[in-house]
Amino acid sequence: MRRMTVVRAAAVQAPPVYLDKTASTARAVDLLEQAKAGGADLVVFAESWLPGYPEWLSYGVSWYDARQPKDLFGRFSRNSVTLRGPEVSAIAEAAGRLGVVVVLGISERDDEFSHGTLFNTAVVIDEQGRVRNAHRKPVPTYFEKMVWGLGDASGLQVVDSPAAGRVAAMLCWENWMPLARFVLHAAGEQVHAALWPDVPEFNVLATRSYAFEGRCFVVSAGTRLLGRDLPDDLRDCGAFGPDPVDDERLLLKGGSTVAGPDGCVIATAALEDDLLFADLDLDLIAGEQQIMDVAGHYNRPDLFQLTVHRSATPQVTFAAEDDAGAGAVSRAATGRTAGPPG
Repeated sequence: MRRMTVVRAAAVQAPPVYLDKTASTARAVDLLEQAKAGGADLVVFAESWLPGYPEWLSYGVSWYDARQPKDLFGRFSRNSVTLRGPEVSAIAEAAGRLGVVVVLGISERDDEFSHGTLFNTAVVIDEQGRVRNAHRKPVPTYFEKMVWGLGDASGLQVVDSPAAGRVAAMLCWENWMPLARFVLHAAGEQVHAALWPDVPEFNVLATRSYAFEGRCFVVSAGTRLLGRDLPDDLRDCGAFGPDPVDDERLLLKGGSTVAGPDGCVIATAALEDDLLFADLDLDLIAGEQQIMDVAGHYNRPDLFQLTVHRSATPQVTFAAEDDAGAGAVSRAATGRTAGPPG
């Protein structure tokens, strides 16, 4: 029997049903059930797993071929999900029913205040099925600016869970942002979920470096995406290069990896693995912190200081006179508050 301080993590490498939010939600629930059957306490899905990472952007967007990029974005937007929508709710219900903590990468649509802008978001759901945090990637990377807007630091925090310890999540190249990393190190994260499109060797280096620096476990989840996983109409439309996409073409390699607080890899997925399991002994963290605690005894707050603005960034602020004429009342139109929702 595993000790209570040992968390069994599962990184999801299986692909979604690409650009189909309803079918992908059903697949996510099935994968959660498989992970629970394997003993998982924590299940981590990759970046934008729901409804799929917009990998077609890797092949370029032409200003003069505006119709196809617009059509693809429209399809991506319609299959992006809201935090209170039926897709996240169904996955949260499954998490509560199974008693697992879930970190889910979504393309988020905020229909209340930002009708056209999408966000690259990591959602943390606890073992009771409660959405505890939603973190929007602060800077979309390179071509990602074509589909996602800027996030903020309101979700850059740790969720404390009896089932999985102190869990936090960041997305892709955000894991190379030194100040963002320091925030989570200072918050005492024990398990860091790093959500990537996939995890090639360069991202494995980032996984190990983050684990060593933060003295924490890092679960890096990446998606496996083959030609056969694309809808038929996307395989020969030119979105993924000039040649039709055959069944075996590798678009995203998976590569999911788990590293321990000494920076060493403890588990790596094979290409065919849908789930990667690893046991995380949280008691090992304290021993590694004797050597280095970058937000504790290995820090010099008298020399270096960091200020974090946790307020959600407003897109619009409305000002109006009240009925009594007593002055202006302002309302920031963000649809989000600082801190975990719920």
